[in-house]
Amino acid sequence: MEKIKQAVSRSIAAKQAMLADEGLLQTLEAVTEACVDTFRRGGKVLFCGNGGSAADAQHLAAELSGRFYFDRPPLFAEALHVNTSFLTAVANDYGYEHAFARLVGAMGRKGDLLVALSTSGNSPNVINAAEAARELGMAVAAMTGARGGKLANCCDFLINVPSNDTARIQECHILAGHIICELVEQRLFGAR
Repeated sequence: MEKIKQAVSRSIAAKQAMLADEGLLQTLEAVTEACVDTFRRGGKVLFCGNGGSAADAQHLAAELSGRFYFDRPPLFAEALHVNTSFLTAVANDYGYEHAFARLVGAMGRKGDLLVALSTSGNSPNVINAAEAARELGMAVAAMTGARGGKLANCCDFLINVPSNDTARIQECHILAGHIICELVEQRLFGAR
């Protein structure tokens, strides 16, 4: 029982650190506005990540393309790993580090937004996707841990959760993503 309480306490502490970080909260607001602007211009929001971050990327894309709190028109949001035939073919033919960048090149357009999730900020395939997105004129929002890693140098918006614990970082990423999805939905379609 004590281990469970400790885990919950560590999760709460990470979220309290987010709440106390005014710069991070301002970045969440800026990413929300970037999403709203992208969708208003008819653009799309693409997501990428590995492992648990891939699950978070897919989850958040679904919240935007499906619905979050209320029924409304769908928004063009997609996670770059969901086409397993593409992902495995590109990983085999070009190397896994190029898989997301190839899809950014295929799907991304100037004015779109890439949300790149990496707890360390050092995943080569995520960094390559961010660099490909910027070359196309896309904005890049990165979700990382406290250090930001190499991804911090190739993004327009850095949501660097104030933690170095992978599980706590991922929990905070989904919180940050849910906040963005909620606000995007409200601003585009009215408050619930």
